[in-house]
Amino acid sequence: MKTLFLASNVASVASDIVKNITFSKTNRKLAFINTPAEVYDGERPWLREDRESLKRAGFKPFDYTITDKNEKQLRNDLSSADFVFISGGNTFYCLEKARASGFIPVIRDLVLNQGKVYIGSSAGSLIAAPDITPATNIDDTAKAPNLKDYKGFNLVDLVVLPHWGSERFKELYMKTRLEKSYSTNNKIILLTDNQYLYVKDDWYQIVEA
Repeated sequence: MKTLFLASNVASVASDIVKNITFSKTNRKLAFINTPAEVYDGERPWLREDRESLKRAGFKPFDYTITDKNEKQLRNDLSSADFVFISGGNTFYCLEKARASGFIPVIRDLVLNQGKVYIGSSAGSLIAAPDITPATNIDDTAKAPNLKDYKGFNLVDLVVLPHWGSERFKELYMKTRLEKSYSTNNKIILLTDNQYLYVKDDWYQIVEA
């Protein structure tokens, strides 16, 4: 059974996500994959906010990057994690690093076969889709010069578009994101920063935190 929590902003919803999780003393370890944020300089406050919110919710995160890893390393390093979290940042950069490292077959095996729980925030939610084309011209594709196509992890049969209703992203939605979304055949889910998508196998529900 696959389980995913795809958030627009996990810092706003982590305390609600855990209402759908049964913790034990041993199943709290969370791989905090910050690869999408590597293209940004400076403090990157959203990483700190996400990490702290996950800690407060009961998870035990450890920072991790898939950059410059190989598939064997990834399988070894992530095998002990009960949860895999992918942060916000540049979706295309993350996808390029995922392909270069062999992460895509690893995350698909962890989630679809081993029952690891996937949690995404912003870019980490969008990349779970079959196709990340709707992010074109929003995230900088120049950060991923080796990508030949925009096929995502294909963990779900829909595309989560985060930050709907946020004033900060209004212009991007009005001028670019909706146009790009309309030009694809993908199922689109718009999420505000206080919502997340709860996925169980082929069932899903938008949850207001």
